[in-house]
Order: sequence, then C-alpha cells, then structure tokens
Amino acid sequence: MREIRQETLELLEWPRLCEHLATFAQTKPGKQAAQTWQPAPDLTAALALLAETQAIATLVERGTSFDLASVTDVLPALERAARGGILSGLELLDLAHLCHTARQVRRQIEAHRDMTVLHELVQNWRTQPELEQSIYHCIDDDGEVADRASPALAHARQQARQTEQTLRQTLHHLCQKHAQALQEILITQRNERYVLPVKATHKDMIPGLVHDTSASGATYYIEPQSVVPLNNQWRVYQKQAQELAAAVRQDLSNQVGAVAAELRQLAAGLTRLDVACARCHYSHWLKGHPPEFQAPVRLRQARHPLLLWQAQYQPDRPVVPIDLLLPATTRVVAITGPNTGGKTVTLKTLGLIVLMSQAGLYIPAAAPAQLPWFDQVLADIGDDQSISQNLSTFSGHITRIGRILEAATSESLILLDEVGAGTDPTEGTALARAILETCADQAQLTLATSHYGELKALKYQDPRFENASVAFDETTLAPTYRLLWGIPGRSQALHIAQRLGLAPEIIQRAAAYLEGQPTDLNDLIRQMEQQRQEQTAQQQAATELLAQTEQLYRQLQQQAQELQRQKQALAQKQNQAVASAVAQAKQEIAQVIQTLKAQNKTHQASTALTEIQKRHQVRPQRHSQGFVPQLGQRVRVLGQVGEVLSLPDEDGKMAVRLGQLRVTTPAREITSLDGQPVALPPPPLVPTPANTIDLRGMRVEQVPATLNQRLHPGEPAWWIVHGQGTGRLRQAVQSYLDQHPHIQHWETPEPSTTIAYWRD
Repeated sequence: MREIRQETLELLEWPRLCEHLATFAQTKPGKQAAQTWQPAPDLTAALALLAETQAIATLVERGTSFDLASVTDVLPALERAARGGILSGLELLDLAHLCHTARQVRRQIEAHRDMTVLHELVQNWRTQPELEQSIYHCIDDDGEVADRASPALAHARQQARQTEQTLRQTLHHLCQKHAQALQEILITQRNERYVLPVKATHKDMIPGLVHDTSASGATYYIEPQSVVPLNNQWRVYQKQAQELAAAVRQDLSNQVGAVAAELRQLAAGLTRLDVACARCHYSHWLKGHPPEFQAPVRLRQARHPLLLWQAQYQPDRPVVPIDLLLPATTRVVAITGPNTGGKTVTLKTLGLIVLMSQAGLYIPAAAPAQLPWFDQVLADIGDDQSISQNLSTFSGHITRIGRILEAATSESLILLDEVGAGTDPTEGTALARAILETCADQAQLTLATSHYGELKALKYQDPRFENASVAFDETTLAPTYRLLWGIPGRSQALHIAQRLGLAPEIIQRAAAYLEGQPTDLNDLIRQMEQQRQEQTAQQQAATELLAQTEQLYRQLQQQAQELQRQKQALAQKQNQAVASAVAQAKQEIAQVIQTLKAQNKTHQASTALTEIQKRHQVRPQRHSQGFVPQLGQRVRVLGQVGEVLSLPDEDGKMAVRLGQLRVTTPAREITSLDGQPVALPPPPLVPTPANTIDLRGMRVEQVPATLNQRLHPGEPAWWIVHGQGTGRLRQAVQSYLDQHPHIQHWETPEPSTTIAYWRD
C-alpha cells in the first residue's frame, strides 16, 4: 500500500510542488522539510496543519512576521555535544541564534492570545537564556573565543601579541641588515614559525634553521638563529591561548550537551513554524482558499498549481480554470474528449488539490472550496512500460490498476487515465466498464478518462455515473481546456490531426472511410453541444442582466441610506430645537413659580408647571439597534458566512463556526446576512456628575425650582441626593417626581438618594 501511495505522489508530480513550497521557507531545515512534505494521514492531523496555516495568515494580516533567517541545521552539533564533543565557535553561535530566535518568536505569538494553535506549539519551549548569554559573551561575531571569556586567555593572548611584535621587529631589522641576501623584503611563516626568504646562493649569510625551499630551489625559508627563542616563546603563548580557548568552548559545549533535548525541541518547533509560514506564503501566492472537508466535491475555478508556477515563466500560456461540482450520488466520472484537450490535467488538478488540502495548504480554487475526506489518492496516469519486467503499456496499466483496487477503500479517490486503452477496442471497452463498475462499488470517487464511446452511455444506465468532456472549438480546431459537465465529448481525431499538420489527402481518405459508419451517438453529442452553446449564451445574457440589476440595487440602496441619514439628521436637528425650547420654557417656569410663590399661589404654580411641561413634552425617536442573534443562525463575520454557536457574553463576544473552525469574535464584528449589526444590550446605568442632582442643605420650597432647572432629556436616569434628615426634603422630591410628566417611575435604593427614570 505504501508503494502504490508513493507511486501516486510521483505520478501527480507532488515532489515538484514540494520544491515550489520549499522556495518560501527561510531556513535550511525548513527547506529540507518542505521538500519532503507529506499529506496528513488522517482528518484530525490535516485540520491541525490547516489551522496552523490559517493562524499564520491571520498574523500576516495583522502585520506580524517571523524572522527565522538566522536558524541553521544544529542537529549534528547537538548530537556531538551530547556525546561530549567540543563544538566550534560558529556552531555555538548558531545555537545561541536558535535560542534567541525561539524567544523572539514565542514573545510574538504570546502577544496574540487568540492564536491557540500557535500557543500550543511554543508553550513548552525552553529557550535557555542563560546559555544564550554565555555564548554571546564568550564567542565573538566571527566565531572566535573572545578575550573577555577568560582572564587567563586574555593574558596569554596579550603575551603572544607582545612576543610576536618583538619577533617581527627583530626580523625586520635583519631584513634591512641582509637585504642583498633576501629574495625579497618579506617576513613570512613556515610550519607556524616566522622565517625569511633567503637566496640559495646567500644561505650561509644568515645562519639558522631551514624550514622549506621553493619549488625551483632558488629560495630557502630560514628561521634566523637569533629569533629561535622568540619563535619558541611566541608558539608557547599561542599554544596556551589555543588550549584556554578550547577549554572555554568545551565548557560551553558541556552546557549545550546538558540541554540537548530541549534545544532539539526548539529546532524542531522552529522548523515546523518555518514550514507553516512557507505553506501560508505559498498559498497566498497561489491566491488559494482554505478547503472545507465535506462531501460532495464543490470546486469552482480550480487551477492546476504546477501550471500556475509555469505560467509565471510563460505568460502567453494562461491557466484555464475548471469547475468540479459533483452530486453526492456520483461515484464515477467518465471524462471524454479530444487528445491534448486537458483530460489528464483535470485528473492531476483534482489529485493535487486533494493532496494539498491534506497537507495544510490552501487550494487554488474559488471560495468556498469543498472536498470530502479521502483516506488515500490512487492514480494510474501516463505510460507504464517496463522493459526490465517485460511489461507492455497495457500490461503495466493493468498491473497498477490491480494494485489500486486492492488498496482502495470506501473513502478512496481513484484517478484512471485512458482506462482500458492499449488493447483491442472491443475487449478494452468491456474491461474498462468492468473496472469502472468495480470502482463505483469500492471507492468514494473515481475520475477516469477514455475514448471509448460505450462508456459515455453508462450515465444513462447507472445513476452512480456522470459524464464530462473537455471543450473543443470547431472553428479554430483547437481545444479550449474547459470542462463541460453532463455532456460526453468526441475524440476529434481528424480535426486534431489536421491541426497538427497531417497531409490533407490522408485526412480526406480517413473522412471517406467514416462515411456510412453509425454516427447516432456523435450526432446526439453534437446536438447536445449546440444546446449547451445556446444555454451558455443565454446564461451569459442572464448574468449580464443580473449584474445590471445588482448595480441598480446598490444604487437604490445607497440612495435609501442617504435618505435615512438625512432623515436622522433632520430629526436630530428638530430634537435639538425642541430641547432648546424646553430649556427656555424651564427658565420661564422658574420665573413664574417665583412670582406665584411671592404671591402665595403654590397650587396655581403647580398647575401652570404641569400645563407648560405637557406643551413642551419631547419624545425622542426610537431607532433600531440591529438584530438579535439566535443559536444556529447563519451570520456574516470576517467576510465569510458562519453559524452562531453562542450568544454575546459579558465581554460582548460570540462563538461562530466557520467551516470546520470555531472562532470567538466581538459581536460588533458580526452582521446578519442582510448587513444588520448585532443588537447589543444598553450599557448599565451608573451615577455620574452629569446625572446627579445634590439637594442637601436646601429648603423644601427650593426643590421644584432646582429640579425644574436640572432635569432635562438626554439622561435615562437621574440620581437625586436629598440626604436623610427629617425626611421632608425626600418627601418633597418624591411628590414632585409623582407629578412630573417625563418621569416614568422612581425608586429609593438607599434612604439618602432617590433614582428617577426618564420616560422615552
């Protein structure tokens, strides 16, 4: 079974797609993982991969990206450190970069609390900040152990530098003294010791040790006797510095080895994140959409991903999209039509799209894209001759089909190219029919291409079968690469042979042989194609009319919205004018009350107040606040249609199902399908300086005037603080509120305060 699965991946060119995916990875381990990326083995794993891709896409939309460029392949170094080996400075730096990058990535992800799937990825990371700091402190940017790593190392290097400086000064003096004996004025090294290039004819002028000679023998590289002690001393200090540096790297390597398992987890996590980012960016490049795993197949404007990649280098060959819309009862689709028309491309397009959906990739099709879950994709596509096994094309196909049928289950997708071809047409037709009927019994869906006319009639004998064909333009004698459903296709062999340049006399002779042959099926197909063309023209006209209607509807909607806006503005202006009149009336009321009180006519004042308030009564318009969502209701969120799973909570958030995903989002971002916002509950009523009237310290007769001046529309409730005292002030307030026409009711939550609720 594993063998046939791998064969299918090769036939569908899945490795080529993985090579394209790898170009979007940032790190070497990520590219290696992408190049060998495999579809998930089950639905749960596929949904997890898809959720990672969608989470990365969400972060990209929010402006967050991960810089993983400094991450390298650290696994060999970790294995060596775990066994007690000494790592180089560059290997230690790579490990420090790994820890630093992991910590930065975790901080970025933790800033987005709603990215649950990414939180699960990083929550167990141990980024080893102490180890990272130690490596950066001890190793410089070139991978060398820095002097600051050890006082002893710094001292040894200082001594070596001073000795080297004295050594070079001494040699420079000898160069000036014996210039005629030197091949050139040059101080060089041989066997890690400083020497002078001396002419072979003058080698006795500078006594010392000969370390090397030139290829011609004309130059001797001599260590003068006078600098031998300095060379020895310099080498001693240099050796000490090397040993001390190695001790620093050994100590750091031991620290790495102690946490090798945690560092492997970081490396694996960052590689997984890199591949997830690559899937996201590749999906974006494809202009793909996330699939929904749900039967039956519903793919609109599906495009072959490898042809899309090829089109960027050959823009004159655009990719023609196809629609794959299958009824739930369909088990076998027989695709017929001319050669070079795109039948095989259709098989590969569906096969690759299924594999992409299972590998956590968006698929190059219009949203919403729907696919059932296929436990495996099994394909027999292309020539399968095998000289080593003495198999013909027919034998190779039959051998593979036999293994496919052995491996297929009720959840499998089978793709068969030119089923039954390569043998006698009569026997091939019978064999192809038997194979397809077995596929209908055994597999979830089968797509098969064929030229056998008898297979086109299976649709009318078995409801599990469906016909499809690739369109052919008889005017230009060229295929259109579009897929037509419900209509079988003709082979168009003579037209294609003519287009490919076959001699006209051969075409004419073949056409003559066809005269008198039964053509009922071809005539029926031709009539169906004519009807399809007429229906296509009518559909296009209807589409144009629908577009015009939608445009008119949008214009009317905009006009209605503008009228509503003007109406609201006018109502607001009227309310403001009335409120101004009420305020002025209140001032007049206060003056009248004061006058009547001075004349001891309190009853007349109260009656006058009531009459004036009735005349100036304001009732603000009540506007719709949106729709009230119900469980299971379909709503629109983030540009997609989802299903309500929970009503708004205390924080104003709701849970909505989008395809296979459950998302929690603020209710203000959700609308009904016709665009109405969610009706949120009004905010709680709380006392503020604006809606609080403090009457403490006033006399009873001052209550009406003060409340007349302060009470006005605009506040749903008023807090009137009158204190406890003898209770006369409270009684005066409540008596006033009982007679006020705009006070719906009042309550006394505490003895010192009365709350009055304004009537709408």
